[in-house]
Amino acid sequence: MTHVKTTAKDGTAVEFIFRDPMQGGMKDVYFAPDKSYVVAFFRKRLDMNGLDRIEKLVGQYRKGIFEQSGGEYWKNLFCWPERIVEYNGKTGLVVPAYQPHFFFGANTNLAGVEKDGKWFASPKNFNRFVPADEKGSQLGYLQICLKLSRAVRRLHAAGLAHSDLSYKNCLVDPARGNACIIDIDGLVVPGLYPPDVVGTPDFIAPEVVATLHLPIKDPNRKLPSRVTDQHALAVLIYMYLFHRHPLRGGKVHDPEPDKQERLEMGERALFIENPLDKSNRPKLDRSGSDKVCLPWVDADVLPYAMYGPHLKQLFDQAFIDGLHNPPRRPTADDWETALVKTLDMYQPCNNPNCVKKGFIFDNTTKPKCPYCGAAYKGVLPVLDFYSSRNGKDYKPDNHRLMVFHGQRLYPWHVDRTIFPNEQLKDSQKKAVGYFQLHNGKWFLVNETLQGLKNITTNSPIPIKGNIELTEGLQLLLSPETTGRIINVKIVNGN
Repeated sequence: MTHVKTTAKDGTAVEFIFRDPMQGGMKDVYFAPDKSYVVAFFRKRLDMNGLDRIEKLVGQYRKGIFEQSGGEYWKNLFCWPERIVEYNGKTGLVVPAYQPHFFFGANTNLAGVEKDGKWFASPKNFNRFVPADEKGSQLGYLQICLKLSRAVRRLHAAGLAHSDLSYKNCLVDPARGNACIIDIDGLVVPGLYPPDVVGTPDFIAPEVVATLHLPIKDPNRKLPSRVTDQHALAVLIYMYLFHRHPLRGGKVHDPEPDKQERLEMGERALFIENPLDKSNRPKLDRSGSDKVCLPWVDADVLPYAMYGPHLKQLFDQAFIDGLHNPPRRPTADDWETALVKTLDMYQPCNNPNCVKKGFIFDNTTKPKCPYCGAAYKGVLPVLDFYSSRNGKDYKPDNHRLMVFHGQRLYPWHVDRTIFPNEQLKDSQKKAVGYFQLHNGKWFLVNETLQGLKNITTNSPIPIKGNIELTEGLQLLLSPETTGRIINVKIVNGN
């Protein structure tokens, strides 16, 4: 064992154990003695462009993200290089160690293994290898998709592109709803730093795959960029939610594997659930090789529309409208907004043994879990939001909130101008009300809302007061012009 003490280029002391490195695609990785950070050395000498890139990453771009308003929030969503070190003629990056929840626990067959996305995106891995207590819930997968969307949105806002956004460069923790983007050193700065790689198979945009045969400087050659990130993000979200790939279906374009790959993922890429062209639907062997991947690979049993209208619209944009027309792909901002609304439509499953533990309400009068078939039992309040631009005329917000035990009302439900992201003030993170089931009836309990009012009876609901949720009830959440009204619908389960 060699305990190395050296100094980073910014003058900071750096220590690492120079022995038995972990090897990544381009780097050898050594741990600090206390394992709070790692030093990752590039195997090949970096050229001037590469050196300049990492100087900007640990300097200008890092400061632009982490030292601005809301910067502290991003430390959990990026594993970002902090400084540069030189040792034995090689260049390395000092990077924070991954947080403990991104490793499988000691009491599993995967003890100590990193939770990169392949374990959760692949149906075979998910069914066969991921321990039951690490499979997560539907709520957890929606949360990791939301966090990844936010992280990509922040990269793009900084003028950067990841270039290799894939499950190998994203750590996820569905049991707790955590996500983190890693391998930041390959970021693309359009017009300044070109990509080092074209991406990871499964996530490379069709236009990039279709032009791989062209010389790198050919003007028709498509390289990783913001719009290719948008394709990769859509694929990631689809795979985390459905545990299957959106383009790998049953259509055979060519018997030769390399040509099949190039056509299936490139110029002839086709969404497996495209309602206008069903020729790429998966052809399943339910009693043979596909059995271990069921039900996830069966798009008839678990169709993409099951996650509600907000995500369906974006999947249509990503895999139908924008699949071969990059400008029409949804942005990371679009995914973030849709996921926030979809999370509010989440309903826990009554079955304690359900693998996903919940589902997205499908607007039916007899809702049931699509994963285990358990029907919802009891009274189910559905709250639709309305807002105004003048304080008088209220119109639908295309946003609803499902009620369940533990559900809370937050400032972003009350005020249409508040959005739950890294810019939230501490006061805006606290619940303003909660829902309670008592003797078979649901109540909204007012915790802090000064202007909560029953419009039906024109009666105020005082702080610490409550009101029963009944069919047709309308509540004014705030008298401000940006405040919302709730309209209550009641669904009676089996």
